[in-house]
Amino acid sequence: MSDKFFFNGRQDARQNHTNHGYQTKAAAKTGSKKYPLQLVVTNDERKQEVERLVAEADLYAEITLDTTANGVESIAELTALLNKASTLVLDKTPARNDPCHCGSGNKYKKCCA
Repeated sequence: MSDKFFFNGRQDARQNHTNHGYQTKAAAKTGSKKYPLQLVVTNDERKQEVERLVAEADLYAEITLDTTANGVESIAELTALLNKASTLVLDKTPARNDPCHCGSGNKYKKCCA
């Protein structure tokens, strides 16, 4: 007989989320002591400059020096953390009967509405 006619238990409809590239460790903050940034630079001057940027941002990084002829610099993780956009906070417009924000002393509905 075929297995499709008998109940073999609940079929789990959820897919395994690790196969889709999602980060499973939410506490794994890059740039921390436990998970330092992995950076590669090509010369000593650039290494000192990157160390200064890492220190100013209060991050931790393992910087390796690649002095080969075709060495490639890799600091994309650092630039992504430094250029991270902050949350945009908008001022709330006053309600109709609140005092106007221009300082006239009138209600908002009679002044700047």
